[in-house]
Amino acid sequence: MTLQELYAEIGGDYDQAIRVLRVEKLLDKHICRMASNGVVQQLVDAGKNMDPTELFERAHAAKGVCANLGLTLITENASAIAEEYRPGRSRTMTDEEVRQRLDRIDALFQVTVEGIRKYEAEK
Repeated sequence: MTLQELYAEIGGDYDQAIRVLRVEKLLDKHICRMASNGVVQQLVDAGKNMDPTELFERAHAAKGVCANLGLTLITENASAIAEEYRPGRSRTMTDEEVRQRLDRIDALFQVTVEGIRKYEAEK
């Protein structure tokens, strides 16, 4: 499996990631670390207590990491949560809608991790 095939399998944007990181070897290194990075899991875990500050910080961090790696679907969902809890803004989603987004992020991340593990085993 190539890195481009991995991105196709996980629904990522290889071209975006390569624009940011510029070198495929660097992209390979960082996408493989994503499986154990913890930033996405920390966001999902933050949904357990629904603390606005923690949700904003974790969502903002996940959005940045995932955007740099071209993980667009996770980025979009994390961005929505970050904006929902951005200080000074009024909320527009219910807690249930936030939890649904967190569940979506978790599911997308599981697909990503599975793809990364497959990629690592085949490279």
